[in-house]
Amino acid sequence: MNNVSNFRLYVLRFLYAVLGVGLGISEVPLFLRQQHWTQADAVAHSFFLALAALSFFGLRSPLQMLPLLIFELLWKSIWLIGVALPMWLANQLDADTLKALPKIAPVVIIIIPFIPWRYVLAEYLVRSGPAQPR
Repeated sequence: MNNVSNFRLYVLRFLYAVLGVGLGISEVPLFLRQQHWTQADAVAHSFFLALAALSFFGLRSPLQMLPLLIFELLWKSIWLIGVALPMWLANQLDADTLKALPKIAPVVIIIIPFIPWRYVLAEYLVRSGPAQPR
């Protein structure tokens, strides 16, 4: 049984829509004109385009697609803690990192309170999975 309020479900749908539309608007034009990408750039842009496409499934099934939002939260948190914070502490923030910060940090702050953490705990951490065949 899901004890997630309708308000939170609609907020989750809004977050999926923002993620899908926002990434789509920025990634589709880049992907269509791919100008001399390195392999790492090609992988990153393909990943973001797939993330945008998958986000639209969250409009129909917000709870089932929660791993997508948790992934978004985790990779951005890891980047903030593992990349930006050490550079900031060493007083070595470069232009690229400063440009990325306003795109990454607010999303982490916005997503955290709207993820139904009790549901995540109950469904993904406490509940046992299906029995494994022998």
